[in-house]
Amino acid sequence: MVIVKVMKAISEKNDQVAAAIRYELTSRHIAALNIISSPGSGKTALLEETLRRLPEGIRCAVIVGDPFGTSDAERIEAVGGTALQLNTEGSCHLTAPMIRVALSELDIENLHLIFIENIGNLICPASWDLGESARVTLLSVTEGEDKIIKYRNAFFAADAIVFSKLDLADRCDFNIVEATSAIRSLNPRSDIHKLSSKTGEGMQEWVVWLQKLASF
Repeated sequence: MVIVKVMKAISEKNDQVAAAIRYELTSRHIAALNIISSPGSGKTALLEETLRRLPEGIRCAVIVGDPFGTSDAERIEAVGGTALQLNTEGSCHLTAPMIRVALSELDIENLHLIFIENIGNLICPASWDLGESARVTLLSVTEGEDKIIKYRNAFFAADAIVFSKLDLADRCDFNIVEATSAIRSLNPRSDIHKLSSKTGEGMQEWVVWLQKLASF
């Protein structure tokens, strides 16, 4: 059964709370990923396939952010994952105080990885620190490579960038070379993953990256 927490976004002291979360998780050797994207880019599908492929020894949980509803958390639980739903009642992003509440509901003592599936939005979530170890931005090939410049903050601040739904790239005329070049000019330090949750292409490289993150 999905546990639902109804949250309100409050900006006061967000960065202080985020710093405290980061310190606590780091001291416990827990890696947290803040995953940002537009609605429908494939965040939940990526997490479903990731949970299927991660080695059994890596214990993880998913904090799911949505304005309303529990469908994404239900999908995570359906593949055997541990999910906690945060509903913001219309707010467009998660905050560090929300994540602190969620962590109090999880058995973090036994975790290696925490995935934070942020609310679908490339603007607001990019400006809020959640205390994550790494920030991941998804760009679906169905959105077009021009989104990289239009929503530059979401890509500039990312530790890793995922081109999702790669199996649709040809049909959408998505230029992977141009998109990669745009990322490199904006954020040369980021890791870039090109994958399809549907076909499995690129998933192994993604899982290896997560394993390295979980063993810091």
